[in-house]
Amino acid sequence: MSGPAIDVRGLTKSFGTRHVVNGLSLTVPQGEICGFLGGNGSGKTTTIRMLCGLLTPDAGEGTCLGFDIMRDAETLRRQVGYMTQRFSFYSDLTVQENLDFVGRLYEIPNRPAAIADAMKRMGLADRAHQLAGQLSGGWKQRLALTACVLHQPRLLLLDEPTAGVDAKARRAFWDLITDMATEGMTVLVSTHYMDEAERCNRIVYLSGGKIVVQGPAADVVRDAKLSAWEAIGAGVATLIKRARTTPGIESATVIGPALRVVGEDAEALAKAVATLTAPGVVWQPVEARLDDVFIHLLGEEPVDGGQE
Repeated sequence: MSGPAIDVRGLTKSFGTRHVVNGLSLTVPQGEICGFLGGNGSGKTTTIRMLCGLLTPDAGEGTCLGFDIMRDAETLRRQVGYMTQRFSFYSDLTVQENLDFVGRLYEIPNRPAAIADAMKRMGLADRAHQLAGQLSGGWKQRLALTACVLHQPRLLLLDEPTAGVDAKARRAFWDLITDMATEGMTVLVSTHYMDEAERCNRIVYLSGGKIVVQGPAADVVRDAKLSAWEAIGAGVATLIKRARTTPGIESATVIGPALRVVGEDAEALAKAVATLTAPGVVWQPVEARLDDVFIHLLGEEPVDGGQE
């Protein structure tokens, strides 16, 4: 296939009177790991479902893996790996039995060998005969990922794949994703974890069903032009409530021993910091981070926990 893995323009989708995706255009080159960010209800899940042929857009056009998302939806579904937010496999079947079921759906040739190879690569070989319902959260996610790539798709769509699993399992999961991307697979992954977003080649932030900002994480942070200060010292805890209501400070939070404040106006933020004094507290300017930008963008959105 030549051209980008994803190339869509003007995607629109509504549910009743609610516009979930509004004229979204997105291009993802082959082999890229693209991070999908945004608050609840921003349209991430709906977009992913349109890209893999599970939902038909109300308007718009484009291709995934060279297939027209409107005309070739059935063919597209067999070429894409899609991992949903919730674990959706049979708890009373073993790991191997679940994968065998998926293999039959995709009519994978030499199915036993393909399943054995996939389990070995994903570290599931020792758990082949364990019931899926007895797996921990991290191993359930690994089983779900194995099922998604069993038919060797060229595009992997992951919808918050590591929600609720521990840090070690998240790192192992991302190591697998990175390995597959280096072999040419394209990955679009939605996440709320900033350390995961920073592992992506590019991030795309959605709000109200539209792309607000996109680019490498470092560029997104730079272009946001946020200023940040941190305070350390024994009196930090006494300042947090005042910091949250001080003009010039957009957000304030305690991270470990430090009080961190962020604002759009560098001069106003510096003046605000100068008013927040306490015995033993020392302030210093620091670099803004991706999570600062994420909180800033969330603050500009209406609160909405509805359909994604």
